[in-house]
Amino acid sequence: MLDFIHRRVVQPLVALKRGSRHLDYLAELERSQYDSAEAIAARQLAMLRITVKHAWDTVPYYRRVWAAAGLHPDGVKSLADLQAFPVLTKADIRTHNAELLSTTADPKTCRVKTTSGSTGVPLRIVLDEQGAQWKTAITLRSDEWSGWRRGQVAAKVWGNPEYRHQGLRGRLRNAIVDRAIYLDTIQLNDARILDFVEKLRRNKPGLIFGHAHSLYLVACRMKALRIVDVRPYGIISTAMPLHAWQRTVIEEIFGTKATDRYGCEEVSLIASECEQHNGLHTAAESIFTEVEADGKLLVTDLSNFAMPLIRYRIGDVVTLPTGICRCGRGLPLLGKVQGREADYVLTPAGNLISGISLTENFAMLIPNTAQLQVIQETRTHLRLRLVKDGDFSDAARRKIAQLVRELFGPTMTHAVEFVDSIPQEAGGKYRFCISNVAVEYLKELSA
Repeated sequence: MLDFIHRRVVQPLVALKRGSRHLDYLAELERSQYDSAEAIAARQLAMLRITVKHAWDTVPYYRRVWAAAGLHPDGVKSLADLQAFPVLTKADIRTHNAELLSTTADPKTCRVKTTSGSTGVPLRIVLDEQGAQWKTAITLRSDEWSGWRRGQVAAKVWGNPEYRHQGLRGRLRNAIVDRAIYLDTIQLNDARILDFVEKLRRNKPGLIFGHAHSLYLVACRMKALRIVDVRPYGIISTAMPLHAWQRTVIEEIFGTKATDRYGCEEVSLIASECEQHNGLHTAAESIFTEVEADGKLLVTDLSNFAMPLIRYRIGDVVTLPTGICRCGRGLPLLGKVQGREADYVLTPAGNLISGISLTENFAMLIPNTAQLQVIQETRTHLRLRLVKDGDFSDAARRKIAQLVRELFGPTMTHAVEFVDSIPQEAGGKYRFCISNVAVEYLKELSA
């Protein structure tokens, strides 16, 4: 009954108070997802043409670059015509950030995202409010593909939950509106994992959501303790590839299928498995995807008019699907995401810190850094491979020392190695965090 009241009363009232239309958008998306592939592609083309024209008219960067290449929005008459336009890279976003902002963007209503994603490259993205509401609706739709339903409690294995930085107001919002319980992946240890498992048993969440490797770690501890009475309706794995060996343990312990999901802070949800678990359906109402010959993914955002990202090369490698999904949705499919790997770091005190969590809680906080890679060489020593962005001052070095001390403990030492670039590994993967120390520890823990 409480879940029903939350879904039918609390959420609509909160949306009304905020002036958000995301629930209206969600109803529209739930209807249109079963349209034919041809109908969905036609809508994508219409939105693509609007986006490209808007970028030409209001975004100085695109007008300058496209004009120099002899390109014009009128040339986009099919989805394939976009291939003539240049690719946008992370370096372009960093270098030309202000020039990529639309002249129509209202700074009073836009949202600003700062992220390093899983690549260690810090970026600043501006998102308009309508686009944000649309993306929220698309994410909620894919959440329910897992078997979870709005209104049910969600358990999240995630680093540094945002509500904790918003004081009493944030805690009340989480308790009443979000109804989420958290396991913070910044400082994972056996005691915290066991405390989280007890919360799962008491609260009986409808959804368990988190990083693939952190969900796997929780499942391994539960397996070792023979705890099998936590039965959510859905499990969503995100932020990194969900490997088959991880999926097997997670599904065995929680008694339900795990839903693999793929997205990034720059454009939000990109693709998600549905209940058939046969490839990932792209969020075609929000983005248009292309796959280059070498498997690298390009994304064009069709819903953010404050800072349009057109043919943006995210840095991940994907495969194309084989066959079609039996679910009946006309949304196009991706196969597997092969990029994005990040290990844990094992602190001298025996705590585990998720590499994905370190991107925003470590890499993003170091000034004058274009890219960072964390390598744990021993239990008490880190090597930080760093690409400088301008002058790297003594203040930046002191900030690194402070963060290492606060996150990893006073006995963790570190060395900074300046490099010109941090390349992807064979197969296109970029590993922000590498720790064979933690890998060996986790093998022992899950044995």
